[in-house]
Amino acid sequence: MVSTGATRFALMLATLSLSSAASSDDAASFFRGLNLNGPAVLIDGNRWEGKESGNYECKDKAFEQQGVAFVPATDPQRALMIRSSRWNGNRVLLKNLPNETFTVFLYVWEDNRSETFEVRVDGKTVASQFSSGAAGHWERLGPWYVDVTKGNIELTSRGGAANFSGVELWRGKHDGSHEAPISEDQLAFFETRIRPLLVKHCYECHSSESDELQGGLLVDSRPTLRRGGTNGPAVVPGDVDHSLLIQAVRYADGMEMPPEEKLSAAEVADLERWVAMGAPDPRATATRFVRKKIDVEKARQFWSLRPLSDPAVPTPSSDWPVTEIDRFIAAKLDNRGLVPTGDADKRTLIRRATFDLTGLPPSPQEIEAFVADDSADAFAKVVERLLESPRYGERWGRHWMDLVRYADTAGDNSDFPIPEAYLYRNYIIDSFNADKPYDRFIQEQIAGDLMPADGDVQKNEQTVATGYLASSRRFGSVIKNYPQHLTIEDTIDNLGRTVLGMTVACARCHDHKFDPISQDDYYGLYGIFASTRYPFPGIELDQKPRDFVALVDGGKPGKELAYAMADGNPRDVPLQQRGEPDQPGDLIPRKFLEVLGGQMLPEQATQSSGRLQLAQWMTAADNPLTARVMANRIWQYHFGSGLVKTPSDFGIRGVAPSHPQLLDWLASRLIEDGWSIKSLHRRIMLSRTYQLSSQADGNTKALAVDPNNDLLWRFNRQRMDAETLRDTMLLLSGELDLQMPRDPHPFPTAEKWKYTQHHPFRDSYDSQKRSVYLMMARLNARPFFTTFDGPDQNASTASRDSSVTTVQSLYLINDPFVHERAQEFALRLIAERKNVAERLTYAFELAFGRPPSQSEREGVAEWLRSLNDQLDDSIGDAAQREQAAWTALARSLFRTNEFLYVD
Repeated sequence: MVSTGATRFALMLATLSLSSAASSDDAASFFRGLNLNGPAVLIDGNRWEGKESGNYECKDKAFEQQGVAFVPATDPQRALMIRSSRWNGNRVLLKNLPNETFTVFLYVWEDNRSETFEVRVDGKTVASQFSSGAAGHWERLGPWYVDVTKGNIELTSRGGAANFSGVELWRGKHDGSHEAPISEDQLAFFETRIRPLLVKHCYECHSSESDELQGGLLVDSRPTLRRGGTNGPAVVPGDVDHSLLIQAVRYADGMEMPPEEKLSAAEVADLERWVAMGAPDPRATATRFVRKKIDVEKARQFWSLRPLSDPAVPTPSSDWPVTEIDRFIAAKLDNRGLVPTGDADKRTLIRRATFDLTGLPPSPQEIEAFVADDSADAFAKVVERLLESPRYGERWGRHWMDLVRYADTAGDNSDFPIPEAYLYRNYIIDSFNADKPYDRFIQEQIAGDLMPADGDVQKNEQTVATGYLASSRRFGSVIKNYPQHLTIEDTIDNLGRTVLGMTVACARCHDHKFDPISQDDYYGLYGIFASTRYPFPGIELDQKPRDFVALVDGGKPGKELAYAMADGNPRDVPLQQRGEPDQPGDLIPRKFLEVLGGQMLPEQATQSSGRLQLAQWMTAADNPLTARVMANRIWQYHFGSGLVKTPSDFGIRGVAPSHPQLLDWLASRLIEDGWSIKSLHRRIMLSRTYQLSSQADGNTKALAVDPNNDLLWRFNRQRMDAETLRDTMLLLSGELDLQMPRDPHPFPTAEKWKYTQHHPFRDSYDSQKRSVYLMMARLNARPFFTTFDGPDQNASTASRDSSVTTVQSLYLINDPFVHERAQEFALRLIAERKNVAERLTYAFELAFGRPPSQSEREGVAEWLRSLNDQLDDSIGDAAQREQAAWTALARSLFRTNEFLYVD
């Protein structure tokens, strides 16, 4: 029961709120309504002009379909206006307007299948990726505020077919509400009959305080009740039969609410009467259900979400440690009663370090210089030389390209090429070579175009950096219902995995099942990217690229374009129920993940996308994930496995770190050293842990206790990755072109593109450049890279597989690429060394980093003589026989484990 005093108090509050709402919009007044393809009508008490009006121009096709049932239902005059519309364009020029501020509303509807389009007012996008919904759905879009200066306003659309039905203009700024005042009798009826009924029977499952919201429906406010849930509007004012709430309480059409027991006939009659009178409801402020009520303090007790610590360096009992890293490793080994293996020899160590930092083998001269250098800092000098090599950026830039799924094509059904993508690739490589601070590196890729720049060069570099976001995968082939939401999902998924080590995109359709990430978190990020303009590379039915960013020249836009990002129409977006864009839910403000601070955009930033703030939030020193994730990745690429074995999943389903204190210490040093990646290389590589042998050396106890080497008692042997294998064969054959290309791949000009899903882009531009510079398509992977576990250009590759397959063996035996490299390697050996002994030494030094043993020398020499005798019958020329024999030897060397693996 609701007491009389409570009722009076509620009536008083409602009356006050209604008075305030009525007075807040006093400056706005109705100016003009235009029915774009029908007669003059009377809507909400205001007279609208018909299609004969001289106050607008529209040359779009006229269209009328009066037989479609509306959802939600509306009054007859409004329905008449909506069903008579213009389409195929659209362009409506509103004329004869005084130069002052106006509010614009646009009526749109769908008569057939759902369409996706954008709406612009005076060239500015005001509705992006708007979905028209199912047949019969209509909406009044706006309010959009326009300062008229030339006596007119232009409304246009782009994308799918839009039905423009009518335009409503108000002088001044109008919030769009046209609720009729609630009478005292109506208010009393609501407070005594309807609110108590809803509270008693519905709030448990359908209110902002529900433990779990059912059907996406909130009945505790007027806006949410009328917006409805997953099945559509719950209440259509004045239309009892089309109100889903009434159908549910009647137990009609398969809906039964409340599910436990049907309401009494009197209660159903009260609801019917209330809807029939227009569903008067004083609860004007929309409520909001926070889908996942995260206990932030509890969530932050999880190891990866705890504040980053700077642990004290242990003091183990063993005397082998040299650096702080060694002491962390030794402490763990001591606890298990284990000792490390011996140190790697100098030839093994320089080969390991050179492949590690450059992806190429050391030259014989570099090996001999290191072997001969007995100084205490001999290896430190090697590391420094390698870090200064341009090859370093190519090697470590490729690691980053794995993570950000770099490709030179878009990934849509036709896989349209992106000639400008190479600029972002070169930006990555140049950034690693320059040791750009990692926090700055991340910030530029998210919001470089919004950051201050000192001149054209820096401005262009930062703009190109946003090619990271621009390279998000595209989907589909058609203009209508273009799935932009999937591209934004790919952006969020990659950003979460690459930078934060979290699977944020798992919260697109529902709250994350395992980690403390809600749908609100996902759509808080989604709004930032929905407020950003992505470049359009082209699709099958819209082949012309557009919205690329002009690089500056002399402070002005120049001719060169970048595949980069720019701010679009800033706005918050509604949550998409079940991840479906045509099922909007609550409006979610742009924000960061709640468990990482939940920062909202400051007021002064709401008129921008929010990317700059996101970049700052992600790289803040108190963010516990960013430094941890990158420190683990650097360790992973050095040792073949990270301290966290799931490098892109630091969540509950991931694997906890084997050395948590060491991980935090490394992350703290990364920040302390100004986010310098090269400084962290030095710390790791100068440790004795890095310089251990990969051989067990009879350490049977360690093998038994820790067969997977999680405690790092030895170094992990690693197979060459695909790029390293290809580049090394080219280097040994003398064919590798080490120049960085500064021009795009030789794609056809855009005017010649005729790609379709049945005839997608399939070209492949081979070269002798390093593998990092090869053109990589998303839908047409190179066989060599798939054979040797190369990256997937469609998704983030956190770690490469290291498979051993028959196909790999057959490739190394039969493929023309291997045969050609072996032949050129043989010709090099013959040209640069004059006798068998010297050539054999040179071949082993180039391929293995060491001279052959005496037994190897004798065995190979005998094999060459035997092969020469066998070839005598088929090849008469002695020089050709020699070349064939050495080519066969080269092929054999390429197939050995010692060549293919790095110890």
